[in-house]
Amino acid sequence: MEDNPFLKAALEAQKRYKNRTGLETLKAVIAEGRTYPFGELLKMKLVAVGDGFADMEAQPSYEFYNPAMRLHGGYLASLLDSAMGSAVVSKLPAGQGLGTVQLSVNYVRKVDVESGLLHVHATALHSGRTMLTAEGQLKDAKGRLCVHATGTFLVYPK
Repeated sequence: MEDNPFLKAALEAQKRYKNRTGLETLKAVIAEGRTYPFGELLKMKLVAVGDGFADMEAQPSYEFYNPAMRLHGGYLASLLDSAMGSAVVSKLPAGQGLGTVQLSVNYVRKVDVESGLLHVHATALHSGRTMLTAEGQLKDAKGRLCVHATGTFLVYPK
């Protein structure tokens, strides 16, 4: 199992960022020009982060199309989940992680390759001891809202 390059990359990242706060980890990811295996797969990149917010970008590709010749809704939901997850991770102290326990996504405009570079902005709304919530907006290259979402995240020890 450790021969798997994706698992190896994830384990290396876990070691590298183990003793950092969520915000320190995310800032290091940007500074080092890194992403994680799932981020590479989806061609998304964390471009900005601060206390309670995160911005990501992704270049749409035909490989993420559904049979209706649009970007698959799961692809777009994953972009929002990742951005919202980053926004709430920025609120975590060292030694804590989180997982998504609820995701609600609203698709309000078609998204395809012609939409251009996608921009996702996410904000933490609530940062409790065990639960965090966030909202996110995905816009196309022209700044038009295409998808918006909310999420709930459960905190756990790393």
